[in-house]
Amino acid sequence: MPEDPIAHSELAALTRRFEETSAQDSREFGIIKSDLTAVRLQVGNLDQKVENLSSHVTQRLDGLERKIDGFIDEQRTANATMVELLSSLVGKSTDK
Repeated sequence: MPEDPIAHSELAALTRRFEETSAQDSREFGIIKSDLTAVRLQVGNLDQKVENLSSHVTQRLDGLERKIDGFIDEQRTANATMVELLSSLVGKSTDK
């Protein structure tokens, strides 16, 4: 069977397009892979920042909780003192 020059030309053109597309796909895949790596690094950095912020907020809340507890204790002491003072005045005449 004789070789068909048109078929050879078409086959060569298809092969060339396939190779060009394959090379382009490889480049685009490399770009996507690089971008994905960058996104992973950014997510890792954000995760670390969130963890640090969470730790800082927890420490601040613990400090605030201690201050509130101290204030409540002081308020209870002041209330008890006022009750004692008022109780000692009950029944005493203010006319002197």
